[in-house]
Amino acid sequence: MRSSGLQGLPRRLKACRRSLLWLGCLLVPLVAQALPSPQEVRRGFQPSETYILSREGELLQRLRTDMQVRRGQWVALSDTSPALRLALLVSEDKRFYAHSGVDWKAVSAAAWGQLWHRRTRGASTITMQLAGLLDEDWRASNQGRSVGQKLGQAVAATQLERQWRKDQILEAYLNLLPFRGELVGIDALSRSLFGKAAHGLDAVEAAIAAALVRGPNASPEVVAQRACGVWQDMQAWESRAAPPAADCGAIQWRTQQSLRARLWPASEGLAPHWAQRVWQSQREVAQAPSARVTTTVSASVQRLAVESLQRHLRELQGRNVEDGAVLVLDNASGQVLAWVGSSGGLSQAAEVDGVLAWRQPGSTLKPFLYAQALQEGRVTAASLLEDSPAHIATPSGLYIPQNYDRKFKGWVSVRSALAGSLNVPAVRALVMVTPDAFFNQLRQLGLPLRENAGYYGYSLALGSAEVPLLHLTNAYRALANGGQFAPVAPAVLGAAPRAKPVQVLSPQAAFVVGDILSDAQARASTFGLDSVLATRFWTAVKTGTSKDMRDNWAVGWSQRYTVGVWVGNASGEAMHSVSGSSGAAPIWADIMAALHARLPSRAPSAPPGLRPQAVQFVAAAGAAALEPGRKEWFLEGTQQPVFAIEGVAAIARDSSTPGMKVSEKTKNQAQAAIKSTLPTVHAQIAQPVSGTILALDPDIPPQHQRLQLQARPMGAGSAGWQPQGLRWQLVTRQPHGETVRQELGRGSPVAWLPWPGRHRLELRDAAGQLQDSVELEVRGAGARQPQAAPSSVPSARSR
Repeated sequence: MRSSGLQGLPRRLKACRRSLLWLGCLLVPLVAQALPSPQEVRRGFQPSETYILSREGELLQRLRTDMQVRRGQWVALSDTSPALRLALLVSEDKRFYAHSGVDWKAVSAAAWGQLWHRRTRGASTITMQLAGLLDEDWRASNQGRSVGQKLGQAVAATQLERQWRKDQILEAYLNLLPFRGELVGIDALSRSLFGKAAHGLDAVEAAIAAALVRGPNASPEVVAQRACGVWQDMQAWESRAAPPAADCGAIQWRTQQSLRARLWPASEGLAPHWAQRVWQSQREVAQAPSARVTTTVSASVQRLAVESLQRHLRELQGRNVEDGAVLVLDNASGQVLAWVGSSGGLSQAAEVDGVLAWRQPGSTLKPFLYAQALQEGRVTAASLLEDSPAHIATPSGLYIPQNYDRKFKGWVSVRSALAGSLNVPAVRALVMVTPDAFFNQLRQLGLPLRENAGYYGYSLALGSAEVPLLHLTNAYRALANGGQFAPVAPAVLGAAPRAKPVQVLSPQAAFVVGDILSDAQARASTFGLDSVLATRFWTAVKTGTSKDMRDNWAVGWSQRYTVGVWVGNASGEAMHSVSGSSGAAPIWADIMAALHARLPSRAPSAPPGLRPQAVQFVAAAGAAALEPGRKEWFLEGTQQPVFAIEGVAAIARDSSTPGMKVSEKTKNQAQAAIKSTLPTVHAQIAQPVSGTILALDPDIPPQHQRLQLQARPMGAGSAGWQPQGLRWQLVTRQPHGETVRQELGRGSPVAWLPWPGRHRLELRDAAGQLQDSVELEVRGAGARQPQAAPSSVPSARSR
């Protein structure tokens, strides 16, 4: 019986085959209509990577944007290694080039093995597997394929062979095939597991890839065993002889190493932070962003910024600085030409985008303050401001600004104060402008200040508010554009501008500020004549350093570009002896020099409403001039030829033709007026300052808690000043409303033993004229002191 059954089996298989063909004929029209063309499959392929391109079409960054699956780029069959193609054929479909979609010999072998319960590889050809990849209705489920699915898959494979070429079938199969875990397609597999493109796979790597087709998520041991068998079949196929003995131990080791490897990073290129910004903007405007996005960034400028930042940070090794950021904007369009968010491998927080990070800008806000003061007519570029100790009372206590070098330069012009980045004159300018008005101006310039003006107070002049480099650099672009503010252009090249420019600062004020920031002579007192800020072409630049050297800035513009640089630590840790001129400024200068290596940068022309005027700074007779005479720019109607102190703020106001010379007579008149004021020397209370609160300590004897009262002269005509005629008086209001006035002593210093209460301390001259007064409060228990002045003067505790 068994013998006759075996003899009749081929006839039954032929009959079954004829039946399947008859059923297939009924399905052919439906299947043929549903099959896509090779071009449609190629167009529908969506990589999990987005390519961010430069304005020139060069690849800036490859960014993974699909977190569900990992696909690479579509790989042409000609770009795959011959070893890979051979491995797939000997493993999956040895008669691929001989059959027409269905391998009937393999079907017969599979049916025979199933009849005798023998394990066989199966009859699914590469074409049939591709049909299942193209239509999920023909894919195998956890329970396998049904008879209908197998029949439909076979019919679809036959139609694919009729409509597609063999190379198209194999190419689509390699790109759509799921290999292991999230990896789909040969490009994702070869780059993730082997760290190379598909054309570089060798025989062993190709064998491992083919072994994964049979069991994508099999254990490394099983995959290694299969890979060893595939490798042996490949050797036999090429030699047309018996397969040689394989070193399966070596293949097993390589398999384990490859399956553990993840050699394909999610993001790779020159501009990782810029790519993230582009991708976020794409997601906001489109549900299915493009696989390739052409942006405004220039590849050459981006590469220049990256190299310059990393090179200069390496030179600062040992100074506890590892992070930095660079932004380059086109002045006219507002397009981003370079966006470097971090120092890359030099940083321990390379993922943090320094262009968007909130940091304290330091002195880089001063140009906007002086521009506002100029625009409102509160100062001119030649106005004199006093750089001396200042104590400004605020609701939260005394605000005492200090200069960077802890020194004071006396009376200075606005030009010298801004170019030299002096802090105290800037605070005095803010007192004139008011923090509220300056706060509103900064908001109009696009700076997203997170608190209100009262929160920052007068410290806003010195950059106490945190701002991102992106917004700060764009605000400087407004200065470059004559006070016109416009948002940064969209990231995608060719996109329409977001908004029309708005005139925030007057063109005249913006021009004067730019002229000051480009004046190497004006900043020489602070930075020297050989400063790195002095470029060989026209530029205007401002540096800044935040408290405790945590942030370091250099922001400036040329005729075409605005460049902003930040240097510091993403952790907020302080740097060691790194100032604006040694940290960010060399990077800024390096980038500017490269940008203008073949492109000139000329100074802008003065806008209407400005007038040049020769000015002189007159001091007391026999004293050196406050500043050398020069030609200065004035807003129309604010010009004057002579600037002086000691009550002679201006001797002459000129309305004649530009460029007039100050006559010797006018100069002599100014000096005579100054000299006539010298006998009247005013005095000022140096200690205590107004608003002081003294706390008496009950554990310290009262006689050891005396406060030293000190006075100092005001003005430049105080040579030989004698304080002996000064008188100190204390005015106290009693609880019942009576005012008590008491003289504490004469001269300077005078020791005073405080007692509780709120007092007004007055300083008067020998004639009884009031010179200065301060308010102070004494807290704690204390006894009224005797009238005798003590000889020793320990200081009281204050806060």
